[in-house]
Amino acid sequence: MRTLLKGYAASKGSPPTVKVWDPVVRLFHWSLVALFALSYLTGDEWKQAHILSGYAIIGLLAIRIVWGLVGTRHARFSSFIYSPTTIARFLRDSLFLRAKRYLGHNPAGGAMVIALILVISGIAATGYMMTTDAYWGVEWVEDAHEVLVNATLVLVGLHIAGVVLASIEHKENLVRAMITGRKRAE
Repeated sequence: MRTLLKGYAASKGSPPTVKVWDPVVRLFHWSLVALFALSYLTGDEWKQAHILSGYAIIGLLAIRIVWGLVGTRHARFSSFIYSPTTIARFLRDSLFLRAKRYLGHNPAGGAMVIALILVISGIAATGYMMTTDAYWGVEWVEDAHEVLVNATLVLVGLHIAGVVLASIEHKENLVRAMITGRKRAE
């Protein structure tokens, strides 16, 4: 209750807020956005920057996976991994703008986190493989890397669309929440 009142006092007339996204989650999210963009833009033009950003992404993924196991409540995978049936039901309800509001990740958001971690891990693995003697110049590795990058772009587009839809549906700025860490309490 004290947290609710503190959030309310900070913004008179606004509904009370609670801390949802911890600094590790927020820093991971925005660092991954920046590093993926850097990697994408430098892939063919600036190999050293591309490789270094790839290694930084591997480090970020390692931190996020550990944090998903031991981190704060809403950061833990156990708080946002849902069954396929629950995810499908949530997506159907979202299309009709009647989906339940979640304080942490909703079922679609949780599935997106897992999908992005898996696909970006695949990009990192194939990217690393291309730097080794065993796989340098191997066409299937390069093709897999490119397919995974394109799949990530599709997932990012769906993620942004989902954030916009949920922000409209629940009248809540989810981008701001990922910057401040705070969401509406109710």
